Amino acid sequence: MSSTREPVVVGIDFGTLSGRAVVVRVSDGAELGSAVHEYGHGVVEDELPGGGRRLPPDWALQVPSDYVEVLRTAVPKAVAMSGVSAEDVVGVGTDFTACTVLPTLADGTPLCELDELRDRPHAYVKLWKHHAAQPQADRINALAHERGEPWINRYGGRLSSEWELAKALQLLEEDPELYDRTERWVEAADWIVWQLCGVYVRNICTAGYKAVYQDGRYPSREFLGALDERFTGFFADKVEQPLAELGARAGGLTEQAARWTGLRPGIAVAVGNVDAHVTLPAAQSVEPGRMLMVMGTSTCHVMNSEALGEVPGMCGVVRDGITPGLWGYEAGQSGVGDIFGWFVRTGVPGEYAERAAAAGQDLHQYLTGLAEQQEVGAHGLIALDWHSGNRSVLVDHELSGLIVGLTLATRPEEIYRALLESTAFGTRVIVEAFEASGVPVDELVAAGGLLKNRFLMQMYADVTRRPLSVLSSAQGPALGSAIHAAVAAGAYRDIHAASAAMGHRQTGAYTPDERRAAAYDALYAEYRTLHDYFGRGGNDVMHRLRRIRREAGSR
Repeated sequence: MSSTREPVVVGIDFGTLSGRAVVVRVSDGAELGSAVHEYGHGVVEDELPGGGRRLPPDWALQVPSDYVEVLRTAVPKAVAMSGVSAEDVVGVGTDFTACTVLPTLADGTPLCELDELRDRPHAYVKLWKHHAAQPQADRINALAHERGEPWINRYGGRLSSEWELAKALQLLEEDPELYDRTERWVEAADWIVWQLCGVYVRNICTAGYKAVYQDGRYPSREFLGALDERFTGFFADKVEQPLAELGARAGGLTEQAARWTGLRPGIAVAVGNVDAHVTLPAAQSVEPGRMLMVMGTSTCHVMNSEALGEVPGMCGVVRDGITPGLWGYEAGQSGVGDIFGWFVRTGVPGEYAERAAAAGQDLHQYLTGLAEQQEVGAHGLIALDWHSGNRSVLVDHELSGLIVGLTLATRPEEIYRALLESTAFGTRVIVEAFEASGVPVDELVAAGGLLKNRFLMQMYADVTRRPLSVLSSAQGPALGSAIHAAVAAGAYRDIHAASAAMGHRQTGAYTPDERRAAAYDALYAEYRTLHDYFGRGGNDVMHRLRRIRREAGSR
């Protein structure tokens, strides 16, 4: 291999189904090579690995050794593809889905890797979309409001079942012995950095958004003890660890991690980060008022502001949580691409697959082509995008999907279009909640795998009545991680400077069409009627169905 004689960095994005490594030139953010490694165990939702114990509804687990295989496989492949020498790599940055959390021993050994605990579901990684802790989240929220906890409004008034506190309380109540064996309750974003540099530091992003770290402290021992007296010391005993600023150097690459990756020991390893949040600098969106939508299986909406505001139903606002020196806001939709994928897997006749194959298209492309031939509203349908619950603004994972208007004449492409529209309507709800709370959204920027669907992007511009800019890279999180690695390696003074040099954004790639926007306004009004009726207490049927399902599954 020839040396580039220019420094490069490696960004590693740990997603829901795979990990991706990208080699990036420090001077201009050029992506020189990339590689993907699919997790061997994927998402564990039905039974534990090896034909083990079956899992109840709403569980979503992962196996931590799959993450290490990304380091062993994807990183060397990406470096080889780039054509650079490993000697030119000056730093490594990582990002993770969140809240993805695991119980470990004090040295970081995952409990699921202990032979005697391999058949215990709570010993495994709980993926972000593990929603089985909703009852615990409900109790946490009720108690926080009852006690007037000052931090609850920083999270839109409700903590999610996806986050650390609810998942830990579920562990305590359902497997107290395993809870006692847990010496560290670790975000996967921090665990992978621990494996790379041998140093366990918590990043301010996950600590703030997923573990309720506000104004220099976690929720009090009194609050935890009021939930369960055994829970009183949770943060002190299992969570508290030095916190590090985003873009900081966590440590140097260890000899073992150097053998895994083929990189030089001692190079900078950046502090961990979250996949959506780390993407802001990649899209040159660290400046206040630019809301970035990272669109994939779910969508995370993140933005910076100079002001602190309390937005109902937001996932959180954290000082320094995205970019040092600013208030970082997060909201999101739990299901987006997952919903489209579900419909393609389960709701499309075989003849459509045959036609798609004959046209050289996959089913998503084929259905999109048919859907975009329709006029707005011609299908007579409205859908609610709650197939994975509602993250914002209702913060309720007991809610479920809904389609209204089906007839015997309804075609698959019409349902598909209604599902696409439902996610755009969900984003509009979030944008309106921010603006009503005094947090202006001046520009929408899109990133993620769904950018390839141009029809969907135009729909978002029309529905939200805003120009839509796009990240000019298919590797947003990995590029963002690489930018943080460059800062950690000392190549730039801060994230702002690194973003300006290494990020890529196409401004105003999609602009709203007034005719379609007006038609979508009428559909959106119907969406809001259903949204509030089923989501704000008008009809509790979705919660009742969840309880019935849960009771049936426990028999």
